[in-house]
Amino acid sequence: MNPRPRLLAVTCVLVLLESVVVAGLGVAFVVSLVRGTAELAAPTAFLVAFCAGVAALLVLAARGLWAGRRWARSPVMTWQVLLVVLALGWLGQEVAVWAVAVLVVAVAVGVLLLLPPVVAATTQRAAEGESRTS
Repeated sequence: MNPRPRLLAVTCVLVLLESVVVAGLGVAFVVSLVRGTAELAAPTAFLVAFCAGVAALLVLAARGLWAGRRWARSPVMTWQVLLVVLALGWLGQEVAVWAVAVLVVAVAVGVLLLLPPVVAATTQRAAEGESRTS
């Protein structure tokens, strides 16, 4: 098996960073629920569950990318597209450092996912499996 490209490692690290940020946001929502500062409990509880699910999906997708699984590119790219749309909306209201950071990371991960070494690393296992069964 060929060594994994460095660009794949960078991609996985950025996706894991995104998962940590989303998990942290979920923790912030839990804190607001526990302190009673959340205006509405049900929507905040939904956001906690949503953040937990997205964080878990991103961790699983990063592991899948590292393992060379083709399926992992789809949820990661979908998340990047959603982040770009959100960041552009935020930037349309007010230019903030965090919104620019979200946009830069999302675009970087999206571009990294499309680079030939990363695509090759995440399709190699599927090609190896097909050649063995033929």
